[in-house]
Amino acid sequence: MRKICVFTGTRADYGILKPLLNKIKKSQDLRLQLLVSGMHLSPEFGMTYREIENDGFSIDEKIEILLSSDSSQGICKSAGLGIIGFGDALIRLAPDILLLLGDRFETFSAAAAAMISRIPIAHVHGGETTFGVIDEPMRHAITKMSHLHFTSTEKYRQRVIQLGENPGRVFNVGALGVENIRTISLLDRRDLEKELAFSLNKPFVLVTFHPVTMEKDTAGKQFRELTSAFEKFPKLRIIFTKANADTEGRIINTEIDNYVASHPERSTAFTSMGQIRYLSAMRLCTAVVGNSSSGIIEAPSFGIPTINIGDRQKGRIRATSLIDCDPDQKSIVQALKTGLSASCREKAKKTINPYAGTDTAKKITTIIKRFDLTDIVKKEFYDLPLQAMN
Repeated sequence: MRKICVFTGTRADYGILKPLLNKIKKSQDLRLQLLVSGMHLSPEFGMTYREIENDGFSIDEKIEILLSSDSSQGICKSAGLGIIGFGDALIRLAPDILLLLGDRFETFSAAAAAMISRIPIAHVHGGETTFGVIDEPMRHAITKMSHLHFTSTEKYRQRVIQLGENPGRVFNVGALGVENIRTISLLDRRDLEKELAFSLNKPFVLVTFHPVTMEKDTAGKQFRELTSAFEKFPKLRIIFTKANADTEGRIINTEIDNYVASHPERSTAFTSMGQIRYLSAMRLCTAVVGNSSSGIIEAPSFGIPTINIGDRQKGRIRATSLIDCDPDQKSIVQALKTGLSASCREKAKKTINPYAGTDTAKKITTIIKRFDLTDIVKKEFYDLPLQAMN
């Protein structure tokens, strides 16, 4: 059986990968290995490895790498610990291929360890651009270390090829997160209220706001601009999901706690909502607000507006349901007025999600099952034909 080691370091990538994990687990030709690290093992971020186990998956390796610091120095040290720990784990697991998703520093460390160990890498969500975060160059670095590529749009497939990857190894399969929306049974309003212990009898927004890590010392100020904008909408209820383990992420999480403590009648916050509760809240909310990739990739499939703040997601392909604004109160207030309007909500219902594919998890599973991994270690740089570069 071909051993497929899947790496997950955050609640977000696990939620996206879950249907793919199920398909690999059920395959008679594949053996699933799980390498779990990062925020999954941190009490501060909810010890979400328990969610993985509760879903019926066996975790083969748990590698702790997160430090208590979210400074750039702390992130660098965590990334270094990741290469050390993942290198040891991959030697023990001896997978035929490592599958990973996205662009975070934990993922970069896992890719580096696999590349040095000469283990082939399958990368999901390559070719994308996010100019506001350090994940941007990490994503492309992971692409260059990877051997199989599963992109979410044709434009991103072409970009991966532009980076020198052989077109025969680059597949446009759509986004796993969009497929999840079509296949997962979500909660209705009443059941979600019980799960969250929070009344949803009034319009509410789902807010996820992360640091813009290519900027310095802006997280707290930008988040306070957002909460001051909410004061202009006193009847609007707010569900916050907390920031990831990024530089200045703890500043945002402290601001969230302070806001909820002073506005308990209209707001609540969660370190990790879990995939079903998060997507259920997204389906039922009036709008998604913040700067998370989920507002770009998943929200359009529900036909709801996304108010996207600042530069964190700058560069991604956008659906017509997105409203971009600057990270200041005036701009956010105007975007909220637009996004909460009946005309905008009606328009959002008709949007076409550019990240939608068909049978995404099945396609990925089929390819990693059948692709010839013999002598797959990269020895060439694929050059585009001269006319394509002109």
